[in-house]
Amino acid sequence: MKKTLKSTILAALVAALIPLNEAFSQDEPLEAAELFSEEVMPNYHYEYIPDFTYEEVEQRIKAMKTGMPFELNDRIFSFIQYFTVRNRDYTKMVLARKDKFFPMFEETLRKHEMPEEIEFLSIIESGLDPQIKSRVGAMGLWQFMPATGRMYGMHVNNDVDDRMDPELSTDAAAKYLKSLYRMFGNWEVALAAYNCGPGNVRKAIRRSGGKTTFWGIYNYLPKETRGYVPQFQAMLYILNHLEEHNFHLEEPTYPIEYEKIRFERAFQMEKLSELADICIKDLEELNPSIKNRKIPETNRSMEIRIPKSKSIFLKENLAWISDSLGNQPQVLLASNTNLNVVPVETAVASSNSNRVTYKVRSGDVLGKIADRHGVTITQIKQWNNLNSNLIRVGQTLYLYSRSSQNSTLAENTNSGGSKTYTVRPGDSLWIISQKHSMTVEQIKRLNNLNSNNIKPGQKLIIG
Repeated sequence: MKKTLKSTILAALVAALIPLNEAFSQDEPLEAAELFSEEVMPNYHYEYIPDFTYEEVEQRIKAMKTGMPFELNDRIFSFIQYFTVRNRDYTKMVLARKDKFFPMFEETLRKHEMPEEIEFLSIIESGLDPQIKSRVGAMGLWQFMPATGRMYGMHVNNDVDDRMDPELSTDAAAKYLKSLYRMFGNWEVALAAYNCGPGNVRKAIRRSGGKTTFWGIYNYLPKETRGYVPQFQAMLYILNHLEEHNFHLEEPTYPIEYEKIRFERAFQMEKLSELADICIKDLEELNPSIKNRKIPETNRSMEIRIPKSKSIFLKENLAWISDSLGNQPQVLLASNTNLNVVPVETAVASSNSNRVTYKVRSGDVLGKIADRHGVTITQIKQWNNLNSNLIRVGQTLYLYSRSSQNSTLAENTNSGGSKTYTVRPGDSLWIISQKHSMTVEQIKRLNNLNSNNIKPGQKLIIG
C-alpha cells in the first residue's frame, strides 16, 4: 500500500511538468510509460489531489443547470484530468483572474441574450490575459485577428489596438459568436467555427454526410478544433466543482473601479498621470489597448478609463487638466524681447495668482458664496464646470478676484463692437477663459475653433 501511494504521488508530480500546449496537441491522453520516458529531478512538494471516477464526474455534469448542456465522454474526461491533476497551476491562474473579467462577461452576454457559460471560452482562448498575442497574430482575451477586429469596429493601428480592450473585444466576441450560432443553430458547432472559421465547419458538415452536431462532425474538423470544444467543456465543469477537486481561491484579482472620461485631444498618459496624481500602472491596466502610453490624434475622441477614486477631482478640474494635456512640456513666456522657457505648470499657476480656493461649509449655497466674494453665481458655475446650483459640504470651489476678472491686458474692441484678445506666448484657451470669466467652449464657439490649439499673435473674440 505504501509503495502504491508513493508511485501515485510521483506520477502526479511528473505529469505536472508536461507543458499545456503539448497536452492540447494530443488526440488521446498520454500513457503512464510516456511520463517516465525522461529523467525528472525530484520535487518534494505535495498537494492533495482528490481521486475521482468517470461515473462521479458524469453524475455531477448531469446535475448542472446550464444554458449549454453537454454530455461527458472520454475526450472531455481526459481534459478534466489534465486541468485538475496534471496542470493545476493553469487552473489556479485563471481562477485568480476570473473575478476581474467574469462580471463584465456576464453583463455583455445577458445584453446579447446568450448563454453565460460562453464566458469560459476566454479561458481557453487567452487564459484571461487581455494582452496575450498568439504566434499567428491573434490578440486579446478573445484572440481576434486584425481583420476580424476591424470588421467589428475595433481600431488596430500602431498606437491603439482595441482587441486588447476587455469591453470592446467581449462585445465583438458576443456579436461574432451569436452570428455563428444563427448560421449553424448549435452552440458547440458555433464554438468550433469561432476557432477554425465557418468555412472549415461547413466543409466538415459536408464530409460527414450532412451531420450538424459537434460530435457528428468531430472527425472531420481540424485537429486543434477537436480539442478546443472539449477543453471549454472541461473548464466549464471544473469551475463549477472547485471544492470537489481541492481548488481554493487564495489571491483573487479584482477589477479597478473606474469611470470613463473623454478628453478630445491627443496626449501622453504620463502627463495625465502627473497632472491628476494617478498611478501610471493603474492607467495602463485600465486602458490596455493604448500602446506606448500615447493617445494619438487619430483616436483623440476615445474614452479613457480613470480610477473612480480620481474621477471627482478630474471632473471638477477638467478644463485646466484637459488644456494642460495639450501643451508641450515647456511653453514660452515673453519678457520684453527675450523669451524665457518655463514649465507649463508654472504658466498655469501664474494665471491663477488671483484664484481663491473655497471649501463648501454646512448651510452654504451658491448665492451666499457669490455675495461673499463679490462674484456672480454664473461665474462660479463656469469656473467649476457646474451644471446646476447644487453643491455639497466639503466640495472645493475655485473663485477669482475682481482684479483677475477685470484684466484688460491685450484686450481691444474692434470696429464691430466685439471685444478681442491677442494671444501671447504662454497663453492657452483655459488661461484666457479664466481671465475673462468665460468657458473654453464659449471661446471656441465665438471663434469657430475646432481644437484648443492657439498661437501667439492670434486674435480671439472674447465678448
